[in-house]
Amino acid sequence: MTEYESEYLHGMLVAQAGPPQAPPLLLIHGTGASGGFWNPMIPALAERHRVIRIDLPGCGQSPPARSYDVPAQAKRVAAMLDDLALGPVIAAGHSSGGYIATALAEQRPELVRSLALVSTGPSPDALLPQPLILRALPAPPLGPLLWSRRSDAMIRKGLRATSAGPVDLPDDLVAAVRSTSYRAFRASLHQNGAYITERSVPERLAGLGVPVLVIFGAADPRWDPASAHRYEAVPAARIEPLPGVGHLPLLEAPERTARLLLDFTAAEH
Repeated sequence: MTEYESEYLHGMLVAQAGPPQAPPLLLIHGTGASGGFWNPMIPALAERHRVIRIDLPGCGQSPPARSYDVPAQAKRVAAMLDDLALGPVIAAGHSSGGYIATALAEQRPELVRSLALVSTGPSPDALLPQPLILRALPAPPLGPLLWSRRSDAMIRKGLRATSAGPVDLPDDLVAAVRSTSYRAFRASLHQNGAYITERSVPERLAGLGVPVLVIFGAADPRWDPASAHRYEAVPAARIEPLPGVGHLPLLEAPERTARLLLDFTAAEH
């Protein structure tokens, strides 16, 4: 696997791996996470793709931004792809990263060959009741206080609460989560909600005419797993449930998730 040095483009840390001339695969993480969440899948993906992994603004190693609304995030990603002279790409998003991938396809359809959504909730009513601590985090005054006092053990506990079983959480991944700013976390949650309230993801995708893969943990404690079937409204969408997997397929079942993604990209290339 060929590794490239990371660089900052449009306020985002951009890391690449894989053959430079291979089909480009863009990986977008979810709220409060980082590009490192894709790490267990990178070796397999980089065998067949030029993999572009980013840290969104305010997350991981990227500095904060003025705006965190979904269309603005997608514009930054598009500008980054323009700078790299890449396109069309296969855009894969985990959780709310799927909203940014969808917005990218809405704004710049010529940049997106196909879309893969992993654990991406389709609409607000699909959100399941969340633990008290997760409900408290987005709101002051308790949220900022809890955020400032997070320990590594608390971060691990919070992440494991979204999985369906044991999951490996390396120190560098936990450190990346810790570095996410509270403003970025809170603003992103609000803007993500606004995006899918305005129009659901299946509704947005139905008119785009782009091939779509939907991967959903069958034991996701964050989004109702049955809501994955709402993507059946998207013409020719491929929906793949992962039995025994929660909200973090990238970490809980990286081999299975990578295989599904590679099978999809091979069929669409």
